[in-house]
Amino acid sequence: MVYNEIGSTGMKVSNLSFGASSLGGVFHDIREEEGIKAVHTAVDDGINFIDVSPYYGHYKAEMVLGKALREIPRDKYYLSTKVGRYGKDGVNTWDYSANRATDSVYESMERLGIDHIDLINVHDIEFQAALPGGLQKVVDETLPSLVELRKKGVVGHVGITDLQPENLKWVVEHAEPGTVESILCFCHYSLNDTLITDYIDFFQQHNVGIINASPLSMGLLSSRGAPAWHPAEEPLRKACEKAAQFCAEQGYPIEKLAIQFSTSLNPQIATTLFSSANPQNVLKNINFVNEPMDGQLVKEVQGIIGDQMFVRWKNS
Repeated sequence: MVYNEIGSTGMKVSNLSFGASSLGGVFHDIREEEGIKAVHTAVDDGINFIDVSPYYGHYKAEMVLGKALREIPRDKYYLSTKVGRYGKDGVNTWDYSANRATDSVYESMERLGIDHIDLINVHDIEFQAALPGGLQKVVDETLPSLVELRKKGVVGHVGITDLQPENLKWVVEHAEPGTVESILCFCHYSLNDTLITDYIDFFQQHNVGIINASPLSMGLLSSRGAPAWHPAEEPLRKACEKAAQFCAEQGYPIEKLAIQFSTSLNPQIATTLFSSANPQNVLKNINFVNEPMDGQLVKEVQGIIGDQMFVRWKNS
């Protein structure tokens, strides 16, 4: 496992990291005991960065993760969670107000059973862009409330997350220097889309670290194909299906190639998050990262994806 620093935070994290959304049953129902074992497997085998959110499973992911963390020494991992996006009884809600953000941090610490959050993120800021106040509210209200908690030592570092890198850049540009220490962007550093690399110089100039998520592009780059809810248009889905079939014919699962691609080529991207509540899958992905990547196969796969490379879906 390779370890990279997230920006200038001092946090040196594994290039593959554990996203805990699966612990909330986001993709399918899970066995809690197996999910807890998945967390232990990740940490035991070199992963030291864990990301979660109160939104995942409508608080369930944080609660299950909290049970897993009780048995892991606190100095073995860095923990990231989020504010701004929530849900209860199957209903999604968004609240980027200062008071809600502050309360959310303390609520998350209680669910997680910890007294300090290493990285606190404003979750999916694109949703606030569509609410009264727009992204300016994130700058004027959400982020300052988190900076106050950083001053108190309740949280170590402050970041923002979004599918759209343009939104991330805008907030960094308009916030006080040093406010945003990291960004988390997903589906834009994968085999079919490396858009985030266009923004690396900007974020480095502002001492902002980069976290990548979803190396499989939310299932596009998988043997079983994208789920029905995936927002990608049919031509992109078909191109990725062809690429997955080609990889299978070579005896090299596209999941393996996708994870290797996202973790091995660009050290400016500190880490890539994947999610699984299955300990065997966790170990398999770690082993993928520790094996050499077939660079020629990357070229062939990207050739198959062809003119669907960099094609974005709605809100991406």
